[in-house]
Amino acid sequence: MTWWSSNAVAGRLAEAQYTLGDGPCQRATDLAAPVLASDLSTGPDARRWPLFARQAVEMGVRAVFSFPLGAETAVAGTLDLYRAVPGDMDVEDVSNALLAADAIMFALLNLQASVLPDGADSWLKHAEDNRDEVQQATGMIMFYLDTDPQQALARLRAHAFVHDQSVSEAARDVIERKVTFDA
Repeated sequence: MTWWSSNAVAGRLAEAQYTLGDGPCQRATDLAAPVLASDLSTGPDARRWPLFARQAVEMGVRAVFSFPLGAETAVAGTLDLYRAVPGDMDVEDVSNALLAADAIMFALLNLQASVLPDGADSWLKHAEDNRDEVQQATGMIMFYLDTDPQQALARLRAHAFVHDQSVSEAARDVIERKVTFDA
């Protein structure tokens, strides 16, 4: 789920990771630690996430740096930074990214805790709506295939990948019954 992206490439990178269920942000969320992929075109990073790396390189992205928002007990998302040239982040850049991730998390916690005027939470509701669609579609696939949630989500992601869709687009097709799954 993407709360916000700075441009179309950043949005497509986030959606690719959500669709594939793999990539630096997924790993940073699982580890509750930064994941720095300095060269997606060759080497260990390209082999670690081959499908994501291929898609990122096709978008012109060669490096992705993902910083968790939160701590190991509660990661709310990630701050993902990318660039078109391969290479490591220097120590100062990593330090600044960690500070930015902490500031974003602080702002999110304060936003959640405050009373918002009408419409102020629309960005958060929109992000959650995408997740709700995926969860609803996953439930429908569970019913169609008599399977568990992990298998149903894997089938949804596979369908999205094969049909060159985001997982959110595939979920909408399932909800609208444009796509059904047979056992």
